[in-house]
Amino acid sequence: MFSRITTASGSPRSVVTVVGVTSDGRTVPAAHAKVAAVEAALDTPGFNGDNGEVLAAGPKHVLLGLGASDSVTPATVRTAAAKLVKALDRRKDKAVTVDLSAGFPKKRAEVEALGRAFGEGLAIANWRVDGFDGAVSKRQPRGGALAVDSGDADFHDGLKRGLLLGGAVNYAREIGATPPNVCNPDWVAARARALAKETGLRCEVIDHARARKLGMGGLVTVGHGSDSKSCLIHLSHVPRRRTRGARGKRLVLVGKTLTYDTGGYSLKVNNGMKGMKYDKMGGCAVIGAMKAIAEMGLGIEVHALLAAAENMVSGDSMRPDDIITMYNGATVEITNTDAEGRLVLADALTYAEEDLEATAIVDVATLTGGVVVALGHFCAGWFCNDDALVKSIEAASDLSGERLWRLPLWKEHRDFMRGQHADLINSNPARSAHPIQGAAFLSHFVAEKTPWAHIDIAGVGNVDSANDLCVAGPTGWGVRLLVDWVEGESR
Repeated sequence: MFSRITTASGSPRSVVTVVGVTSDGRTVPAAHAKVAAVEAALDTPGFNGDNGEVLAAGPKHVLLGLGASDSVTPATVRTAAAKLVKALDRRKDKAVTVDLSAGFPKKRAEVEALGRAFGEGLAIANWRVDGFDGAVSKRQPRGGALAVDSGDADFHDGLKRGLLLGGAVNYAREIGATPPNVCNPDWVAARARALAKETGLRCEVIDHARARKLGMGGLVTVGHGSDSKSCLIHLSHVPRRRTRGARGKRLVLVGKTLTYDTGGYSLKVNNGMKGMKYDKMGGCAVIGAMKAIAEMGLGIEVHALLAAAENMVSGDSMRPDDIITMYNGATVEITNTDAEGRLVLADALTYAEEDLEATAIVDVATLTGGVVVALGHFCAGWFCNDDALVKSIEAASDLSGERLWRLPLWKEHRDFMRGQHADLINSNPARSAHPIQGAAFLSHFVAEKTPWAHIDIAGVGNVDSANDLCVAGPTGWGVRLLVDWVEGESR
């Protein structure tokens, strides 16, 4: 893997040209069609120009398959770039210029979108979990830097954006991969402070003692059994100049940041705890998005709340049958200590609405196993109470390529979470509507007038085995979606 990827041009003597080849007729850009090495390589048996095929054409050219010209999309280009960067790493290239114009659409905005996808594919596929390699590691150390350029201005602009977004995704993945003996709520707070100092964000941390004084019963109770107590981390991006479309808006992103989840006294069994360091991927998506928002200098006010806690077992841990009082005054009977994420999120949602006076709230969480059963690892499940917010988030999903499937949230679902001994229960013992229960519970902590979306990323926050884009581990899913949504709201 490369140590970094930039858009800075390299020395002309070291630049390799990446030539896009479409599979229908194996078409290449006109500027390279008469290059002898390219002509010879196109006749190589077995090379068809299928998406992601990589073939050397002499010392100065590399052919990259794009698939059929009428099926070139940001998604296919992202995959092609992911396969390309691995080949360039093996070749130890230092600088490339990219010409995919054989597969370019006519609209220039679409060309920029392809450039963005290409940059994302390069950056995301160039990441791996290697921060804890030790003395006996057999992994090859990272190589040098790769400089990527393009003669097409629109593609180049998109490339720069894609590399920036890919870097934010990888930042989220780095936090997500950090093991629980290192990453606890205090550690996340320290990372947030460091990010704020680096990017110009503001950071405030509501620690356990202050949260208790404020009455944040959910956040305090979940982390009470851990030596590393809960905290609510508040990052804010308040630009000096706001775009016209951003006036009067205050967006709040909320992330579930469970640095480890044992399940508490409702203990996870049969290896169910393995991988629970990824229960913080909602918060990782939010902090990664804030990094990109700050670096892009978006002209809209955005706040992020990371509800950070560690759900451990001790004499001070919450128990089934406990009744707690939440930040908004609602009482909750704990029926399942493994339904802890919605408790920390609920207090954060109340804080977003009442203290920050949010005009729209989006929360991201690895919340339910039920959504994984329902939708698998193919998309996130989500819920929304506002038609305009539905449209803007679906538009962001289309741009980012991070897919969503909207699930219902009806009055009957909300009533299903009402309790006999307290206002609410945190989990209904009946498994009915399991992927909806979490959202139904959270809906009691947001006023109906406030546009709110809940995105459950339990199925997409990490992958167990490598795919074209990601190695096994955290995916950083949601970073690009959130940035695109925020940018859309600023227009």
